[in-house]
Amino acid sequence: MKPDPEYWFHLACVPWVVFIVYWFMSAIKLKAVKKREPGAERLVYVFCMFTMYMLMFNDLLGVGWLGRRYEPESARIGAIGVALSFAGIALAIWARWHLGQNWSATVTLKEGHELIRSGPYGRIRHPIYTGMLLALVGTAVALGQYRGLLSLGIAFGTLFAKARKEERFLVGEFGDRFREHVARTGMFLPKVT
Repeated sequence: MKPDPEYWFHLACVPWVVFIVYWFMSAIKLKAVKKREPGAERLVYVFCMFTMYMLMFNDLLGVGWLGRRYEPESARIGAIGVALSFAGIALAIWARWHLGQNWSATVTLKEGHELIRSGPYGRIRHPIYTGMLLALVGTAVALGQYRGLLSLGIAFGTLFAKARKEERFLVGEFGDRFREHVARTGMFLPKVT
């Protein structure tokens, strides 16, 4: 029986639906904004993430070299991609839960902003982004097309730039407390000491 790559890709999309539903539900009650990045800068992130999602999830863009496979069709590879997608979304949701009312889709500081160090934040400064990137790796593996790799590259660059900006905001708000946190944690992966 020939493996069906579309089956694995569509199965890898399931955790993304859970991710979106949870994000909307958890964004209902948040702290008031104290400081926010300029709107024009936010538009750059929105454009890049929109491009990334369209490349990854819109089958109409699987044409030409974007639709070529970079890996052989395999049920084992598809299953690995699905597992990574579920694991990444689970990490992102766990991290989002620990942020609580401090979370924001934009780079902001909240009134009474807290420096969260519990859960995955004890080892990683941006575990939501880590989870998203892991889920995107899984989805790209399940998809098996070059557009998935391009999408992953766009996401990494965008989330890296956003994380750097968030860290500048946090240094301005928490000073040495955040610098000490940086010394103990990794940006996207636990720090190896």
